[in-house]
Amino acid sequence: MSAALEFSVETPDVDDSRDAKAWLKIINAYRQPNLKRSTFELAVTCLAFVLLWVASWALLHYGYWAGLLLTIPAAAFLLRLFIIQHDCGHGAFFARRRFDDWTGRILGVFTLTPYDYWRRAHAEHHASAGNLDERGIGDITTLTVAEYKALPARGRLLYRLYRHPLVLFGIGPAWVFLLKQRLPFGMMRSGALPWISTMATNVGMVVLAAILIWAVGLGPFLAVHLPIVLMAGAAGIWLFYVQHQFEDTHWSNPPAWQFQHAALHGASHYDLPWGLRWLTGYIGVHHVHHLSSNGSLLPPAGSPAR
Repeated sequence: MSAALEFSVETPDVDDSRDAKAWLKIINAYRQPNLKRSTFELAVTCLAFVLLWVASWALLHYGYWAGLLLTIPAAAFLLRLFIIQHDCGHGAFFARRRFDDWTGRILGVFTLTPYDYWRRAHAEHHASAGNLDERGIGDITTLTVAEYKALPARGRLLYRLYRHPLVLFGIGPAWVFLLKQRLPFGMMRSGALPWISTMATNVGMVVLAAILIWAVGLGPFLAVHLPIVLMAGAAGIWLFYVQHQFEDTHWSNPPAWQFQHAALHGASHYDLPWGLRWLTGYIGVHHVHHLSSNGSLLPPAGSPAR
C-alpha cells in the first residue's frame, strides 16, 4: 500500500472499443432514472440514518459503548447518503437536473461535502483517471516507481507515511471531511461557484450542528456524530482506494492513455455481498461506472449490476 506503482506507457495491445460498445449497449437499457424508486431509496436512507442517530444518542444514557455500537450502522447509512449525493452529481439519480442538484446540495450539509465544488473535482477525476499527466484532483496521490526513486529520503518517507493505512483511513477522513473541504482547495481561482458551494455548505453545517447541540448538548452530539463522520469517511476513502489502487490497474501517459481502456482496466469491480452492494449504492461496479458515469449506481431489478 505504501509502495510506488509500476506502469506501462505502451499503447494497449487490445482494442477495447468493441467491449466498451457492448457494455454501453447493455447499460443504456437501465440508465433512465426512476423517480419513484429514487425517492424511495432516498427516503429509506434518510429515515434509517436519522433513526440510528437518535437511537445512538438515546443509548448514551446506558453507557458510551452502547451508544457507540449503533454509530456503526449509522455511519453506513451516512456513506449511502454520500453515494446518493455522488449520483446526483452525475445527473443520474433523478430524471431532472434541478432535482439532482438541490438534493446533492442539501445532502452535502450532512456529508460535509460541498456539492458543486465536489462535483467539479469529481468530474475531473472521471475525465482523467489513469492519466499520469492529469493527477492531483479528486484522486489519491500515486507516484510511478521512477518518480518514487527520484525522491530524497525524506520525500520517500513522507510518501510511504501518506499511503500507510493508519494515515489514509485514520487521519485521512478527519483531514478531508472536517478540514480540507471547508475551503475549495484545488479550485481557489476557478470562479465564484466553488466558493459559494463551500461557504453555503459550511453555513448549513454550522446551523445543523447548532440545532443538534441545542437539542442534545455538546458532549452527546460529539460522542455520536464524530464517530459516525469518521467511520463513514474511512469507509468512503477505502472504497475509493480499492476502486483504483490494485495490482494490475492501468496508468499511462498520453497518447497511450485511452478513456475506454482506462475505464475498463483502471477501475475495479469490488464484488461485495448483496447487502453491502445495496448499502454502497452498487458503486463497486466501478469499471462500468467509469465507462458510463451518468448511469445511476442504484440500478433497477434485472440490471447487469444486480
